[in-house]
Amino acid sequence: MDCRPIFQEKPVTTPADVHPVDQKLPLPRLFALGLQHVLVMYAGAVAVPLILGGALKLPKDQIALLINADLLCCGIVTLIQAFGVGPFGIRLPVMMGVTFAAVSPMLAMAGNPDLGITAIFGAVIAAGIFGILVAPLISRMLPLFPPVVTGTIIAVIGVTLMRVGINWAAGGQPMIKDLTSGQMVPNPAYGAPEHLGVAFGVLLVILILSKYGKGFIANVSVLLGLVFGFLVALAMGKVHFDGLEQAEWFALVYPFQFGLPTFDLVSVMTMCLVMIVVMVESLGMFLALGELTGKPLSPQDLERGLRTDGLGTLIGGIFNAFPYTSFSQNIGLVGVTGVKSRWVCVAGGVILVAFGLFPKMAHVVASVPQFVLGGAGIVMFGMVAATGIRILLAADLKTNRFNPYIIAISIGFGMIPLVADKFFHQMPKVLGPLLHSGILLTAISAVLLNLFFNGYRRDAAEQAKSMAMEAELH
Repeated sequence: MDCRPIFQEKPVTTPADVHPVDQKLPLPRLFALGLQHVLVMYAGAVAVPLILGGALKLPKDQIALLINADLLCCGIVTLIQAFGVGPFGIRLPVMMGVTFAAVSPMLAMAGNPDLGITAIFGAVIAAGIFGILVAPLISRMLPLFPPVVTGTIIAVIGVTLMRVGINWAAGGQPMIKDLTSGQMVPNPAYGAPEHLGVAFGVLLVILILSKYGKGFIANVSVLLGLVFGFLVALAMGKVHFDGLEQAEWFALVYPFQFGLPTFDLVSVMTMCLVMIVVMVESLGMFLALGELTGKPLSPQDLERGLRTDGLGTLIGGIFNAFPYTSFSQNIGLVGVTGVKSRWVCVAGGVILVAFGLFPKMAHVVASVPQFVLGGAGIVMFGMVAATGIRILLAADLKTNRFNPYIIAISIGFGMIPLVADKFFHQMPKVLGPLLHSGILLTAISAVLLNLFFNGYRRDAAEQAKSMAMEAELH
């Protein structure tokens, strides 16, 4: 079975004992490839501070501070995760960003006048410490994830992300808040022909460069596609640099700029539940990345990666930011380009730190329209789904009559938040982080059904590793 990505880069000669994940590239290439990763995840990285800042009714300068702090923490945690520091960091090409799983409980805290932003940071700090402590337990769940479970989860991750990419291509969200009434109304710019045209143009450029480009050009096909889309949007007058002149050249971020954190028991418990959700999702992301890079992961590798989710969340709470997790958008980028080096994400982390310290740079990147990102998002997120399908091909679907049931039912559960977002609206709100995550619903369903039909097998993880290594050799 061919385990190579659909868009395969030209082979690079490396020493026989150096895995592609550890390959060090020339600095100019690292910068371009790192910037490509940053552009892919930037919109998601700054979305949460914008949402929370608006809900807290913070002035513009304090919202800017939240964004700077967020970008700085994104960079720091990415460096820890990709480079590795002692017992922290999975040492794979991972970009870290704020998880959207925490948005709902943080919005609830923001709307409570007795809590506010200091209680949010307190809950984030407590959840970070909790995440560090429980990482060893969650990492030992690897035997619960044979190919039939892993492939199903990764396929649903890709399908879930596809909704994000499609909305990007259309120009944003179909419903937006009316500033006058405060009600949600249809977005008049959603699906505009010019948005769809530019998104398709970006997708076309990526495909052409992936097929006909050689070496480095093929590696940065997504970046070049985004540059093409940005220039077209600029010529159409769709790019706006509002606020660039007011943005500072340098902004220092330091701990507890909004005051010392406060700790509310219910908020802390809710955020710890979110942390479990985040770490289970991260487990699926890491397994997907291990498959894409051809590097089998041990429980110790997973523990280092999950522990970094906790450390990143702790750092976020201290430095005026939020819970952090691996960004699945960037896993798709690894599949598209075939570049497996973790040093690319180290470079991306350095760029994010620079953006956090130099707001004008961040403001320019933030001016890239979402419909430009959409053209790249469709192919990248589709690659994640394709990876899941490829893993399912390694599962025993011919002789094991139960595995199709596991796949079918688990995908069905994963689609609930996508196709029927009100399905669980009468359930207790405290279960929101669980019931509104299609990825987590898929993971729970697939694990439980696999246990029911196939039982608990300690050798499942070793079998998955062997399959990945055998596929890589062929």
